[in-house]
Amino acid sequence: MNLLTNTNQKIKKTGKMNGVRLYEFNLPAIDSCPFAKECKKYCFADKGTYLYRNVQDKYNFNFELTKNLNEFKKLIQSELESKKVEYLRIHSSGDFYSLKYLKTWVEIANNNPDIIFYGYTKSIPLFKHINAPSNFVFCFSTGGKKDNLIKNTDKKAVIFKNTKELISAGYTDCSNDDLMMVKANKIGLIYH
Repeated sequence: MNLLTNTNQKIKKTGKMNGVRLYEFNLPAIDSCPFAKECKKYCFADKGTYLYRNVQDKYNFNFELTKNLNEFKKLIQSELESKKVEYLRIHSSGDFYSLKYLKTWVEIANNNPDIIFYGYTKSIPLFKHINAPSNFVFCFSTGGKKDNLIKNTDKKAVIFKNTKELISAGYTDCSNDDLMMVKANKIGLIYH
């Protein structure tokens, strides 16, 4: 099984740049994103190489597997161990589509305190029902149906047209180094 990959260019570059074992787990864009709104128009995971049949088949397979959470947990745990994962980006494509699914990832993170699980999410209402461990680092990404729930104190991401806008707004540029998101609170990304 190969559920955890590091073929995404940004993930591969970030792992190499930081000298860490960085992998990702993905679901289909849009279909697994219940809180997506205007972001659907510019979703990077709904164009380019993400549209290749083999990529779509893999993400659909992953999506179906998450519906059997006990099997999913077992297979993810096995890969975390065999690949000696240090960081796992959950969802370069896709999002937490249910509370049960989110809680399963929280359980996996609790069982693996030496691994940092991180990513972006628009599933803000679901996060209000969990107690995330310190190694489960998520950022609320704007452009969804529930942006009104993002507080000023929350870790949040905004997409900008260019670096100049991002910097003048006081955000940390996480466009090239994916792990910068783990440390920053105001995350800026450049539209691509």
